[in-house]
Amino acid sequence: MRRIILVASVFLFLGLSMLTAQTQKKCTIKYNLFKGDYLSKKYNDAYPNWIYLMDSCQKLSINIYKYGDKLAKERFKNAADKNEGFALVKRVYTQRLENYPTKDVAKAHSDYATFLIKNKLASDDEVFTILEKAYSIDPTRMGVKNIYRYFQGITDKYKDTNPQKVFDTYDDVLESVAEKLEDYTKKMKSLNAKKEAGQELDKKEKSKLRAYTINSKALGQVEGGLDNIIIDLSTCERLVPLYTRDFEENQSNAEWLRRAVSRMFNKGCSEEPLFEKLAKAYAEASPSADAYSFVAVILSKNGDEVGAQQMRLKAFELETDPIKKANFKLKFAQEAKKREQKSKARQLAREAIQFNPNFGKAYLFIASLYASSVNACGKNEFQKRMTYVAAYNKALRASAVDPSISSVAAKFLRNYKANFPSKKVIFTEGVNEGDPFTVGCWINEKVKVTSSGR
Repeated sequence: MRRIILVASVFLFLGLSMLTAQTQKKCTIKYNLFKGDYLSKKYNDAYPNWIYLMDSCQKLSINIYKYGDKLAKERFKNAADKNEGFALVKRVYTQRLENYPTKDVAKAHSDYATFLIKNKLASDDEVFTILEKAYSIDPTRMGVKNIYRYFQGITDKYKDTNPQKVFDTYDDVLESVAEKLEDYTKKMKSLNAKKEAGQELDKKEKSKLRAYTINSKALGQVEGGLDNIIIDLSTCERLVPLYTRDFEENQSNAEWLRRAVSRMFNKGCSEEPLFEKLAKAYAEASPSADAYSFVAVILSKNGDEVGAQQMRLKAFELETDPIKKANFKLKFAQEAKKREQKSKARQLAREAIQFNPNFGKAYLFIASLYASSVNACGKNEFQKRMTYVAAYNKALRASAVDPSISSVAAKFLRNYKANFPSKKVIFTEGVNEGDPFTVGCWINEKVKVTSSGR
């Protein structure tokens, strides 16, 4: 009897194994047919095989859901019965989360939210809940518009009752974005260096550079957009009482102190007495390069320039990452600008660029230094307006090397170009477009005579 049971079990096992193998083989055939039709944009032909995969081969490949998402949305767009089309899109989203709960889930949530918003298929609260899920997993995989939507929702909900929640969310997003941008910067640096050395990028490298550039450009729009949302909330008048209230509770909390002192510095509140209190507490809670850089600001503000310089050097030497070293140099340059030391500020910004050749913010900073010196660096209208050409060149370089700030750089470029000398001013000066010209005073930079086109 036992032998009969054993033999039967073996045959059953073999039968199930053969059935499983046949099913797997059928799934693979169906998948290859589906993928071929999908990539050829034969969506109607791809549909039957895709539905089979959705029903019977749900864990075969995540492409069933990545490709299927677009396929379902195409059918929704052309569907006579929108409810049926919507159900199909929702099924792709739900089934993907069930079968691939850890693979790029933040983007899946964000894309689904975008679909719901575009087609008005969910309430604001329902959309916010989905975006909240995406944000909690990885803000950098959300679409830029959805980051704004989520942050706007947080701001509207908490700006009066809990502004610290708004600031914390802002900081969380920007720190995640900065980390991602830093990674892209490092990856693009090696590829750009190869190009500048005259070496040809292979197909894979070109594809990577293009992807890094597109992603950097999208992420680079986040900071300015979020700033616009909380511009009224993040003023010195509102930050000082908020941080004064919470300081006692957080005076040993290095993370809270870092964010508070950074926000006050970035918003131009470093002259406030509270800034000094925060910076010193931060240095005690976390004796780090970042903390010492803020202490340098205090020493400089209090007239101890020698001490400030020593502290800057200490902060700089403690840091080993060249990208972060560049950020320190730019911070020091910004402080020099506040002291009206424009030549020194440019020198420090140039040093920042040496550590990070793709540091667009440093180039834009130099451009702003030039633009702020128009009246000081020209004796007549022509000479003054040529200073804008020097500023334009730096902003153009910023846009070229750093896609993350291209949208910001574009505003600088439009403004500077509008202030170029007119054709009449150039003619009156007795020069021609394209002639070399040296912008005077501390700038001392050669440019080509360029008109505004008017």
